[in-house]
Amino acid sequence: MTDSAPHVPDLARAADGTRLAYQRRGAGHPLVLLPGQANNHHWWDPVRADFHGTHTTITLDYRGTGDSEAPQGGYSTRQFADDVIAVLDASGVERADVYGTSMGGRVAQWVAARYPERVRRLVLGCTSPGGPHAVERDASVRRALAHPHPETARRTLVDLMYSPAWRADHPGPYPTLGDPDMPPHARRGHLVASNAHDAWDALPDIGAPTLILHGDQDRLTPPDNVPLLAARIPDARTHLFRGARHAYFHERRAEAGGLVAAFLGG
Repeated sequence: MTDSAPHVPDLARAADGTRLAYQRRGAGHPLVLLPGQANNHHWWDPVRADFHGTHTTITLDYRGTGDSEAPQGGYSTRQFADDVIAVLDASGVERADVYGTSMGGRVAQWVAARYPERVRRLVLGCTSPGGPHAVERDASVRRALAHPHPETARRTLVDLMYSPAWRADHPGPYPTLGDPDMPPHARRGHLVASNAHDAWDALPDIGAPTLILHGDQDRLTPPDNVPLLAARIPDARTHLFRGARHAYFHERRAEAGGLVAAFLGG
């Protein structure tokens, strides 16, 4: 089951006036779901309904994606975190669980570190602390993603996201390959935001119990980042999905969803 039916988004305003579209589904304690770089809320379509037995899920279209505005500036993981708080304020939510994957995990780090009173529990998936302490993808991956032929680059991204065995039974389409309607300046802004992320010094300020999840075959964000995050966040536990790549939450939906649900229910 997926949650891809059309809905009219709710709207919030960031501190700089940018219009932010967000979406609420389900019933229960609020759970903010944050997608990866250059993606909108549809990143979560295959799995968000799995949480609706216990949670109201809240997603947003990052500035520059989906139904949100695309200003010329303001693209950073810190700004995205402030945008999350603007969405929580607009929806009347004082405290939420937060689950961020990929760049969304980087944004979630800032939400939890800068606004600890707003986060009950934190889940970080397929992400890194950024900056000089992080373990970055190797040069061959960067070159492949920057291939001048868009279809070649897309095939590379699909391969980084999902294992060949899983793709053989699930030919797509895949919701994790980026928002195709982003304007070029916003796409560049997201790339700069993710590359410039460095929350190393702020990670010890995270007070929420934290679960760190990662595929052990992830070449987009290497799993060597897991122990780095766990060592810096005071109350953190970890889990690696054997054989999974970057989109572990989709490919290993039942296992990952079960772990997250158990953690959030703890």
